[in-house]
Amino acid sequence: MQEQTSQAPQVVVVGAGWAGLGAAYHLAKQGYAVTLLEAGSYPGGLVAGWQTEQGRSVEAGIHGFWYPYRNIFALTDELQIQPFTPYTRSSQYSPHGLEVESPLFQMQPYLPSPLGTLIYTHFKRLPLSDRLSALPLLYSVVDFDNSDDAWQRYDRLSARELFRQFGVSERLYTDAFEPMLLVGLFAPGEQCSAAAALGMLYYFILAHQPDFDVRWCRGTVGEQIFRPWTQAIEQAGGKILANHRVTDVIEGEGDRLTGVVCGDEVFAADAVIFAVGITGLKKIVASSPALRRRPEFRNVQNLGAIDVLATRLWCDRKIDIPLPSNACFGFHQTTGWTFFDLNALHDEYRDEPGSVIEVDYYHANQFLHLDDAEILPLVQANLAGCIPAFREAQIVDHSVIRLPQAVSHFAPGSYRYLLPGQTSLQNVFMSGDWIVTHHGSWSQEKAYVTGLEAANQAIARCQVGQPADIIPIVPDEPHIQFARQLNRWARSRL
Repeated sequence: MQEQTSQAPQVVVVGAGWAGLGAAYHLAKQGYAVTLLEAGSYPGGLVAGWQTEQGRSVEAGIHGFWYPYRNIFALTDELQIQPFTPYTRSSQYSPHGLEVESPLFQMQPYLPSPLGTLIYTHFKRLPLSDRLSALPLLYSVVDFDNSDDAWQRYDRLSARELFRQFGVSERLYTDAFEPMLLVGLFAPGEQCSAAAALGMLYYFILAHQPDFDVRWCRGTVGEQIFRPWTQAIEQAGGKILANHRVTDVIEGEGDRLTGVVCGDEVFAADAVIFAVGITGLKKIVASSPALRRRPEFRNVQNLGAIDVLATRLWCDRKIDIPLPSNACFGFHQTTGWTFFDLNALHDEYRDEPGSVIEVDYYHANQFLHLDDAEILPLVQANLAGCIPAFREAQIVDHSVIRLPQAVSHFAPGSYRYLLPGQTSLQNVFMSGDWIVTHHGSWSQEKAYVTGLEAANQAIARCQVGQPADIIPIVPDEPHIQFARQLNRWARSRL
């Protein structure tokens, strides 16, 4: 354990997304000398901001904030900001038209899980017989309890194989589960870990009825949340340095790092928190002999990430869009996409004379090398396949952001290569949406929670300050708890 001195412990946080900002903010409030290093021009990771040639603010896609994001909502309350829209209804389209409409589940009479999700979701074309074919799958959702043992049981199986094994009909898979995977795990089912799919399905099927409800930021996340958040970090004494790409680390005695290197600069560290995505960490490991020597860091090279294409269109007319958030499937064989009515979601566009539409593509590797002149007609044709009025609209401004290898890919067999929060380096901690944690959260909430967990590990190491209070997920309903206890008992008897 480090000797106590009157000088504040120095912590270097690498990466300024949800995880890095979360760790830096809490540690700065606890009196640590925090330096937050961000390779990009702005803090924010995937939600950092850009501008079009005409000066309009854009970001790398739209990010939803689901009902169970209790830690993120507590953060915005602490920052005294109100960045979110009300909860919205969502719909789903295919080339055949409108397929599904989801209600606000919190406004419906409460039913024991998963009945609310199954009964209140309005399927336009999917027959009841196909929907009932999902019932056997509920066993695997109960069996998957987010433990290491459960991850190891299911991770080497693909989601596609899992659904086949449990008798899910081909139509239900094609019209419901595959679209959910494409916009939730960002890849087709044969490329998704069954364990990761079950973790996501728990949120949307087995957990509490309103957990599927989602709200959105009333502008770009960078401006609405990250700007006041970074200001709070700096006011607490933290330093945020953009355009600082980590090139190496300095290893000291006793399995610990003593510094982080950015080109010609060296930042001394009593503790280091990595809060970067898989792609970023792979680059750091590749350039660092100290990290390459450790198998756990070398094995990160076995992980992958997925390409995203984020587009935003300004149209010359208002187009009637029934619901503000929409997921789409069947237009491209291995690509899911979403579109959002920003006139309804973003404050700055409420009085805009024409529609402003965000269209984001996931697993978009086949589109990234197209130029804007090729992408825009494709996007407009896809929108017109959902809402025909888009065919007549003219695009008066646009943004196209290409994000190669941008989001975590939970491929079959990947769990064994994911890093835990505590590494073999005694003062190095990991955070992010791809880090192993048993909190039970998902996506942005998971990234933020792992940032707080990493901060708490640094505090335990340095013995200075109070750990962050992390709000646990709401416990399972009694009948789900009983089913899981019974299942664990049955497994123990085998």
